[in-house]
Amino acid sequence: MLVFWKENLVFLAVPKTGTTAIEGALAPKAAMVLRDPPTIKHAPIYRYRRFLKPLFVQAGGREPETMAVLRHPVDWLGSWYRYRGRPDLDGHPNSTKDISFDDFVLEYTKGKPAPFANVGSQAKFVCDGDGQIAVDHLFRYEDQDRLIAFLERRLNVTLDLPRLNVSPRRDTALSPAVEAKLRDRCAAEFAVWDQASGSS
Repeated sequence: MLVFWKENLVFLAVPKTGTTAIEGALAPKAAMVLRDPPTIKHAPIYRYRRFLKPLFVQAGGREPETMAVLRHPVDWLGSWYRYRGRPDLDGHPNSTKDISFDDFVLEYTKGKPAPFANVGSQAKFVCDGDGQIAVDHLFRYEDQDRLIAFLERRLNVTLDLPRLNVSPRRDTALSPAVEAKLRDRCAAEFAVWDQASGSS
C-alpha cells in the first residue's frame, strides 16, 4: 500500500497485479509505504476502511481517494498458478508443481479450496459488504497506458515501470469447460474486471 498524502491518494495493492513494480517506482514519492506484514501491504478496501481510513481522515481532515488495479480473472489465476509452481515451494501444500492449470482453477472455484488454490478474491478486495465496488479509481492491469497516465497526472511524475516479481513460465491454457465453470461460479470476479475502466 502506498499513501500519497499531499495528493490525497491511497494505492491499494491487489496481489499479482504488478504492484511490486509500481511500489518500486513510486515509493520515493509516497508519504507512507506499507510493505509488511502482507495483511497490511495487501489490505483490501474493507480493512482499509475499518482501520486506516479513520486515522487518515482524522489527521488530514479529508477522506483520501483510493485506487487499485485488477487483472483479468483467468490471467490473474494464471499468475498465481505460475508463482506457486516455483521450486522453493516443492513439497509445500501451496505448491502447484504437479497440478494442471485446469485442476488449479477447478479447485479455486470450490467454496473452501485446498491451500494451493486458496488465493483470495479480487472482487472481495475492491468491493464493500454489499458487493459494490468501493474503490474510487479502478484500473485494468491490461491497460497499462491508462494506469500510467493517471498516475503521472495525479502525482506529477514520469513513470517507466519495470517488470518485477515475474512468475516462472508455465502453460496456463484453460479448457473451455473449466473456463465456463469459473465464469459461472465466480461471476463477481469477471463483473468487477468488466467495470474497471480507470475512470479519473
